[in-house]
Amino acid sequence: MLKFNLIENFSDNNLIIIADKNSDLSKFNFSEKELNFIKKSIKDKKKQITINHYDKFVFVNILEKSKKKLEYKDKENARKSAFALWNTIQNYKLKEIEICDIENRSSIVLAFAEGLALSNYQFLKYFSKKNFEKKRSFLEKISFVNLKEEDISELKNLMEAVYLTRDLVNEPVNFLNTEKFSCEIKRISEEIGFSAEIFDKKKIESLKMGGIIAVNKGSIDPPSFAILEWKPENPKNEKVIVLVGKGIVYDTGGLSLKPSNSMMSMKSDVSGACSVLGTFYAVAKNKLDVHIIGLIPITDNRPSHNAYVPDDIIKMYDGTTVEVQNTDAEGRMILADALSYAKRYEPKLVIDLATLTGASAYFIGKEAIVSMTNEDAEEHLKNLQKSGENVYERLVNLPMWEEYAEQIKSNIADIRNVGDYAGSITAGKFLEHFTDYPWIHLDIAGTAFLDRKDNYRGKGGTGSGVRLLYDFLKNY
Repeated sequence: MLKFNLIENFSDNNLIIIADKNSDLSKFNFSEKELNFIKKSIKDKKKQITINHYDKFVFVNILEKSKKKLEYKDKENARKSAFALWNTIQNYKLKEIEICDIENRSSIVLAFAEGLALSNYQFLKYFSKKNFEKKRSFLEKISFVNLKEEDISELKNLMEAVYLTRDLVNEPVNFLNTEKFSCEIKRISEEIGFSAEIFDKKKIESLKMGGIIAVNKGSIDPPSFAILEWKPENPKNEKVIVLVGKGIVYDTGGLSLKPSNSMMSMKSDVSGACSVLGTFYAVAKNKLDVHIIGLIPITDNRPSHNAYVPDDIIKMYDGTTVEVQNTDAEGRMILADALSYAKRYEPKLVIDLATLTGASAYFIGKEAIVSMTNEDAEEHLKNLQKSGENVYERLVNLPMWEEYAEQIKSNIADIRNVGDYAGSITAGKFLEHFTDYPWIHLDIAGTAFLDRKDNYRGKGGTGSGVRLLYDFLKNY
């Protein structure tokens, strides 16, 4: 993880200057020749200008303000500009860098540093020492002037949370199985200072959580159910906010077996759960004054042993009977039990995160999170959408019209676990059946794991949802 450092004055270290095309750069002691070079580069519409002082580099990054002066777009431009510069920093093998903004906009400097930190992430755990040294990033420290210590600390803790989330999503299931993930939750909770209780298989069976039990029947590893809580002394919310994360540590599709090309990267089906854990890390580390509960049902979905099959009827935690028509629709089965369990907290709001449907990725691509909500949570959704813009994890909201519920009616049970079309929405309608409180569903199937590098979001696990939920809870 990068070190973040507050300094009183700029040193003779490598420097990033954030400016626009009209900025006065004379105070930075550039020579006349260098100033002319910078002016010509700006005229040629270059966004990144490198000055080599032999003992250090100075990078002038030109950030044009958005036409409508929207700060959230300016911050995103800063993050993306940082990613472009990170590649140059890596090529020059620079270990330390200082950042300043000519207009002293702390939000832009912090966004730029965020972009550098997210770009700098790597998952190299399983490389041999020789290849590790070849691949590792060089940047180790970012220094700031004229920023608040608490803002730097907050960003550092949030980046640690995203790194943790990405690490867990990138772990293969032969390391991060159900038992190991439960142990990681417990370890992290003790390290950071929030509580975590882990229900074992016997407890889950005694609670009659039929969805979790059914999905787990094909696995050699027993299921678990994690309950996290962060409760400061004087929380600003009287009623608790509950976060629910889908914890499928690997998804083969069960007996509705996925083809091999669709099974690749299914270690990422645990992303929702990891994002909930990462959010708790950031909230607790930064001591936000908000009371939250986390519910994480954990299992894998395999086609062995006495695996559940299409045509099975499953009795869920709340007593609902479900006709199984596709065992690859397992995420909604375990989430349904968790959503029902959330009722005991009489929550102000429940938000679930899940890599729930491939349909959401096909619909909106990897550029945004698909959201759905019941009528009671519409105001909450507006605030979540604002946070989505602020951190650039934008939401695209789908309708939850009652007509879609017709598709999940069953002839032999209360409901069935798939519809005929509009797969993302019918999955949402299935989950909605198990709620009686304000509820928002976030389908992160398109954003949680990337097969190709996409600017500062990187490749592999992205940590999707952590920055979004942190910003929402901070501004709640």
